[in-house]
Amino acid sequence: MNPKGLYTRRDWLVAAVAAGLTARQLALGAETAAKLPPAKLAMPGLWPGRVVAVTHPGCRTDGQFRAEPIAAVMRRGMMELTGAPDDTQAWRTLFERGDVVGIKVNPVGGPHVISSPEVLHEIVRGLEAAGVRRRDIVVYDRYRRQFLQWGFDKWLPDGVRWTWAVEDHDNTQQKIDGYDPAHYMDMAVTLPGQNPEDEKARRSYAARFITQDVGKLINLPVLKHHQSAGVTLALKNLSHGLVNNVARSHSSRSLNVCGAFIPAVVSMPIIRNKTVLHILDGIRGVYHGGPYARPQFIWDHQTMYFASDPVALDHVGWKEIEQRRKLAGLKPIVEAPPDEFSTFVHGQPEHIEIAGALGLGVFAERRIRLRTVRLGA
Repeated sequence: MNPKGLYTRRDWLVAAVAAGLTARQLALGAETAAKLPPAKLAMPGLWPGRVVAVTHPGCRTDGQFRAEPIAAVMRRGMMELTGAPDDTQAWRTLFERGDVVGIKVNPVGGPHVISSPEVLHEIVRGLEAAGVRRRDIVVYDRYRRQFLQWGFDKWLPDGVRWTWAVEDHDNTQQKIDGYDPAHYMDMAVTLPGQNPEDEKARRSYAARFITQDVGKLINLPVLKHHQSAGVTLALKNLSHGLVNNVARSHSSRSLNVCGAFIPAVVSMPIIRNKTVLHILDGIRGVYHGGPYARPQFIWDHQTMYFASDPVALDHVGWKEIEQRRKLAGLKPIVEAPPDEFSTFVHGQPEHIEIAGALGLGVFAERRIRLRTVRLGA
């Protein structure tokens, strides 16, 4: 409730969850997936509320990413998150030989702010140290053409596989080739003009990549503002990358339900149970006009974030973006009026708080344990 005693959109959604509405009641779905037992490593994972931020000023210098500082950041981040005495033991906390591990990358801000080769190579190295074979590592993004456009296939280590759900973006996004009809989120919102009685218009199906191809998932988002979702960090990298029919969540500048859509998708058991680690690449960040990365809104943040809890991680990342917006003289995301670079009436970063209310992680700032480590100073 706001200071005037009036309920906002966010207040209503959070109150609905607190009153006992489950993800299925907010957005019916995942009927067969709901039969899966909770996984030990399921979100919020082994370390609810814990976020590790590791900064190194040498991660990106003279316009180039630097492998050695990034490797140092990755090793320290995993040790701090897990409490392990060394890097190898840190990775073995979550992974072992026989695991088939997916890595969800993010190419949307290309070419300026996307998942970087240096970070991905360190993840592969860490998985190998834990005993995972290269042929059991699968790098994924939803669109094959976008994956190839930014050269992900060219810098994958030899032996690492890659896959996709569909060839390219389309306006309706309801093709189910590459998706699993047994796992879906059913929500009472469709693209304008479509029949709400049509199951394909009302449902988002999970990619076969997550339902059939891998047993565990590493989520590798980047640090960006987003016009409709407010921010696009760990939660949105999953919700809009692992299912189809996502355009209905933000089909116009005012028809925007990202606040509820994102938590509902991530609550699907097949996604929640398999996503065991989130590594937010914040070496570069975008503070306005996202999800695209226009050069005037990019800054070198030189920080990587590590968590098993996507809600706590996203709350921390949201604050970092807001701090940068303040330095640039911009209003907070929820108060900012539309402009030529961010056209939506309201961004909805409240999806993070709603995800917390659904049990996906810790949102309350007093319960988030943020550890910041500075290297190379």
